Amino acid sequence: MFATRRHADICSMIVTSPSATLTVWAGSWLHGKTAPDDVIDALHEWAPMHLVRASDAVTAGRTGLPWPDPQDSGAAALLHTLRRDHGTDSELRLVLPEPGDIRGLPGGTPFAAAAVAASEGVLVGKPGTTGTGLVPTREGPDVLRWTAFTVDEIPIDTHEIPLGEAEYLMREATREAAETITRLQAVGKAAADPRDTIAETLSHVTRHRYPDSTSSRALRVIDSADRVQAILVAAERLSPVDPLSAGSGTLTEVLRPLRSSVRRARAAAVNSTTKAAQSF
Repeated sequence: MFATRRHADICSMIVTSPSATLTVWAGSWLHGKTAPDDVIDALHEWAPMHLVRASDAVTAGRTGLPWPDPQDSGAAALLHTLRRDHGTDSELRLVLPEPGDIRGLPGGTPFAAAAVAASEGVLVGKPGTTGTGLVPTREGPDVLRWTAFTVDEIPIDTHEIPLGEAEYLMREATREAAETITRLQAVGKAAADPRDTIAETLSHVTRHRYPDSTSSRALRVIDSADRVQAILVAAERLSPVDPLSAGSGTLTEVLRPLRSSVRRARAAAVNSTTKAAQSF
């Protein structure tokens, strides 16, 4: 029981997400580079049971998904919905919002509210057209519930950064995150060796695979994002109090821009992968 709670605690803090897994693997599958079983296997790394439902009656009628109660139709229902509603020319886009940062979301929509609450989601469809928003919610260590929303107009994401900028962000974030850990240790506020927490976090993160078609550059960005986030988890766990030291701000304030950089870099890497699959 303790191990399960500890795993859930780590997963709640990392940016790697079921939405990222669905985006890269379903994008690869829709464009003929991955078998459907590979997509399902990748999603099952998050939970063995996937419940799928529509958010409302209109979405249920458009997608064929159950409403209001979800069904244990498994991850295959997600693939059926993507293929049926959007076909092989679907565009999938990972979104990793947080309160105060809703870049790339269709503002004022139920999907946007749900994605912010979950800190993740997937937009499916071409910009300017009606599409689908998918948001996962963990209902226990073995269950993920996916809710589908109708998005009347998929927005153009004018904030997404190129991979070159994402690499730069991760180099800077790696340096700043390491300096934060060093400061915590210097002021005696790190209660234990952070290397154990970093290794433990990475062990949970790196079990989530990416398709063979993923570019080496995108994988480098994803790997850097994983490592930076592991350092941030260690900083949070190892500091018993929030302030770092006089004049440096609280730990929360110091980590906030680093978290933002990780989210932006990861989204850029994942979304570049789906665009590359679509171009072939």
